[in-house]
Amino acid sequence: MLWLWGLLADLIVGIHFLYVMFTVCGEALILSGGILKWQWVRNRIFRTLHLVSVLFVTLESLLGILCPLTQIEYNLRQRAGQHREESLSFVARLIRKVIFYDFPDLFFTLLYVGFGILVILTIIFIPMNKKED
Repeated sequence: MLWLWGLLADLIVGIHFLYVMFTVCGEALILSGGILKWQWVRNRIFRTLHLVSVLFVTLESLLGILCPLTQIEYNLRQRAGQHREESLSFVARLIRKVIFYDFPDLFFTLLYVGFGILVILTIIFIPMNKKED
């Protein structure tokens, strides 16, 4: 049964990776699309989801709250008996190396706040469509 908890933890770290990719790559696509006049980057639903996802991370960082996905993953890894990095699956180790870094909390708070400000500025300078077609 321990393998199931480990598998669920791997699934959560995969979802976490997709969340990070959505926020970072989403902003890169919005900025590129603004320059290249891509209309789809002005889609109201996409932009609202992107804004909310970035502001959620910014707010939890300012409040000193551990990311819920990280907390869930840690709890599942404990249940799986995975207390060391070597006990994780290859894919989980690889993804964690992409999304987790050993820097001070202040670094990440400033990074997230700066990114949140960038996204808000993007909303202003590359506005969403007024209404959906």
